[in-house]
Amino acid sequence: MTHTDQGGALQRMDNVAIVVDDLAAAKAFFLELGLELEGEATTEGSLVDRLIGLDGVRTDIAMMRAPDGSGRIELTKYHSPASPGGDQPVHALGAHRVMFAVHDIEDVIDRLKPHGAELVGEVVRYGNSHRLAYLRGPAGIFLALAEQVG
Repeated sequence: MTHTDQGGALQRMDNVAIVVDDLAAAKAFFLELGLELEGEATTEGSLVDRLIGLDGVRTDIAMMRAPDGSGRIELTKYHSPASPGGDQPVHALGAHRVMFAVHDIEDVIDRLKPHGAELVGEVVRYGNSHRLAYLRGPAGIFLALAEQVG
């Protein structure tokens, strides 16, 4: 019996959550990248407190969907309790970036710069298959871009 034959097995990856310090800037950044705003909400109360193990939680969230429907990013701005600030290096432990496949990597970088994107290193060619770039965006976002070549 494989894992997919068992009850309770994984069905799909639904979303990745990113905690941001400026929800409006993060939404504008991902809209420019090509994601679509699926919905927005404020979450708070004892159910949320119990779910994530914090007291006095109040957040605003924006759910962003890939245009092909293949995945979503949940942008979360904590109003309480306060989130620790500071920039994390690209090699910090834990989730730190989301990668998107793009058609023209320079065009995407140029379009994201007015929305706060900064190239972390440089655009590099990875073998004969891809060009890759890491970006630091607004609100604490790390992003990677991959362009298929050849």
